Amino acid sequence: MAKTRITNQIRTLRFFADEMSQAVLAEKVGVTRQTVMAIEAAKYSPSLELAFKIAAVFSKELGEVFTYPDEVKK
Repeated sequence: MAKTRITNQIRTLRFFADEMSQAVLAEKVGVTRQTVMAIEAAKYSPSLELAFKIAAVFSKELGEVFTYPDEVKK
């Protein structure tokens, strides 16, 4: 399986949200702490729905939390 190229700012956002734990974020969005850990480490790409939920927890736009590099223009 190809490694994801989606990057994220979750760790930074958690830090600035009173050092929110992965477990607390997981509870807020309805997943396990292990899922949050994998997303944060860019080992797993969240569903679009989950990505929006994570962004909403931090009151951010999707693009402020997740980044997908532009493909080479044809």
